[in-house]
Formats: sequence, C-alpha cells, structure tokens
Amino acid sequence: MLKFSRYMVMLFSALAMTSGPAMAAPYPEKPVKLIVSWSPGGTTDILARIMAQGLTEKLGQTVLVENRPGGGNNIGTEFLIRSAPDGYTLNMTNPANAINATLYKNLPFNFINDTVPVAGIIRTPNVMVVTPSLPVKNVEEFIAYCKANPTKVNMASSGSGSSIHLSGELFKIMTGCKMAHIPYKGAGPALNDLIAGQVQVMFDNLPSSAGFIKDGRIRALAVTTATREASLPNVPTVGETVPGYEASAWFGVSAPKGTPRDVVEKLNVAINQLLVDPKIQKRLADLGGTPIPGTPEDFGKLISNETQKWEKVVKTSGATVD
Repeated sequence: MLKFSRYMVMLFSALAMTSGPAMAAPYPEKPVKLIVSWSPGGTTDILARIMAQGLTEKLGQTVLVENRPGGGNNIGTEFLIRSAPDGYTLNMTNPANAINATLYKNLPFNFINDTVPVAGIIRTPNVMVVTPSLPVKNVEEFIAYCKANPTKVNMASSGSGSSIHLSGELFKIMTGCKMAHIPYKGAGPALNDLIAGQVQVMFDNLPSSAGFIKDGRIRALAVTTATREASLPNVPTVGETVPGYEASAWFGVSAPKGTPRDVVEKLNVAINQLLVDPKIQKRLADLGGTPIPGTPEDFGKLISNETQKWEKVVKTSGATVD
C-alpha cells in the first residue's frame, strides 16, 4: 500500500512536469480601471461612466472610472503609459491626446508609439457657448463685440491642448478676434465660471454643455461641425458665418503598448456591441454623439489623422505649453 502511494505521488509529479504551462485565466479576472485625464463633469468623464457601466455588464467584472486630471490631459495619459500592459488599465482617449503631441514641447512620451488603440466610441460637435450676460445673440454679433472690446473677452477651456482650447484658437485665427485663453482642469469647473460670468465664451464639447443650454444657464451661438446638430436644430454652425470653419471632438479607448492582442480584441468587440445597443445609442444621441464603431486599426488611423490636423492649427496659432 505504501509503495502504491509513493508510485502515485511520483506519477502525479511527472505529469505536472511534462504537461504544458497552466492555461491562463480568462480576461478579465479582476476589476478594470478606465482612466479619465480630466475632472468629473466633462464630456470625457460623462462618456467614461456610460461605457464603464456597459463594459461591466459585458465583461462580467467591474470597470471603475478613475479621474487623474491635470497637465492638460498629460498626467492621466502618462499614468496609463507607465501601467502594466495587461488590460487592467485603460484610457479614455480624446482630442488632447492628438493635440498635445505638438502643443507640448517636452512630453516624456509619444502617445501613438506608447499606446495601442482599442476602439472608437463617438464623434461629437463642440458648441460655442457664452455667458447669458454677454450682449450677443449670434456669431456675427460676437465677432463685432470681441473686436470692439479686445480686452474684455476671456475664453475658457477644459485645459490647454483640449479640443475646446484649439477650437477657440482656430476661431481666433479665422476671425481676428482677440480673446485671452483661461485653461481649467476640466469642463466642469470651466462651465461653472461661464455660468457665473467669470469668463465669457467657451467652445465646449456638446455633451457637457447640453443640459446647461437646455435650462438657459448658458447661450449656444453655434456648433463647430460642418453641418447642424440634430439635437440643436435651431443653432447654426460657426461656418455659416465664418466660411471654412470646422472642428469636432472624438473619443475612444486606448491601452498601454504591449497589451496582448486577444485582450484588445475582446475589449474592441465589447465596445462595438455597446455602440449598437439601443439604450446606449439613445444616451449617446442625447449627448449629440455619433458612434464610430470599427477595428482597433480604424481608431488608430483616426488618432493619426487628428494628430496631423491639429499640428497645423497649433503651429499656425503659435500656441505652446512648456
């Protein structure tokens, strides 16, 4: 009996040594962090919370939104890039990731080289909004006021390098308006000051401004896209007054470079499934967003194209951050 027991121990030991490595546990087996590089209340944060809720259901693990604001989006981005490439730290990618490549001269990372695209989520207009106390009702009146009062117009943004900032810089280039740029650590605090009249204008991402426009706390003058926005049918485009003007924001998910392809693909499938879910589609439509489903490569191409586009605006405007 003793010999038989020893034989069984030896047999199991041999099988353990000769069998291949243990099969990896299916992803994800623990909570996933979704990094937002802005303060709560802005478009990036709003979208992150919608996607986190949906991904929690799709993946069977909690997806937690973690806000890491500051540095014009760069603090959260660098945190992502320095995280383990295991799929448990993701990034809500936004236009600042493309803009900052040129705007900041000494970044310790290269976003395109140091991350992998996972999936696009939506494109959305920016909307030119003013504090209600400003005596203008349209873009033409705003330009006239701005030129007559070159030291009285402060332009808020969610931070240097955001699409909100560069949409305003593009407006300045094309109209000759003089506006002082006042960067905040997110759209939430910027909108609070806009409502209070501490700043006069903002080219905000529509999702974060939509509620304040509807309740009259801020006034929408125009959307920044080439065509009018269905959720604001009576609001014209900037281009109707300033021919050729066009800008829009876009959002998606990225991961650190080296994240396994099978993890990226699983996340891509889950996000694309959310984008065709009627409940998610309605929430995105209410925010003025148009889904941009596709492969990781599709999203990577969008990031590359936007990086090149905004490089030209940054260089023409002379905007820079050390």
